[in-house]
Amino acid sequence: MSGPIRHIVMWRLRGETPAERSAARVKVKTLFEGLRGRIDGLTHIEVGLDVSDVDYACDVVLFSEFTDHAALAAYATHPEHLRVREALGDLRIGRFQVDYPIKETGA
Repeated sequence: MSGPIRHIVMWRLRGETPAERSAARVKVKTLFEGLRGRIDGLTHIEVGLDVSDVDYACDVVLFSEFTDHAALAAYATHPEHLRVREALGDLRIGRFQVDYPIKETGA
């Protein structure tokens, strides 16, 4: 697979109280945004925190783009990414992922 690829991950997070869940959301956002500019091939990273408060929603979404599939594969084992995963520990109780090629448009 060649060309740019989009990597989207959503998490449900641990937290007994709204304050604990809020702190967990901020921690995930801060850690992943700290990867900006640190990983070759990572061209875009954005982290969103859910504001819907519906019981079936995920807490956090990571929206990232890579130059190609090889860059995404390298990201998975990159020391900076592994550091973030370790720092998050068992904070995540659910994880959902979608990777797909980005189609270039003329518009």
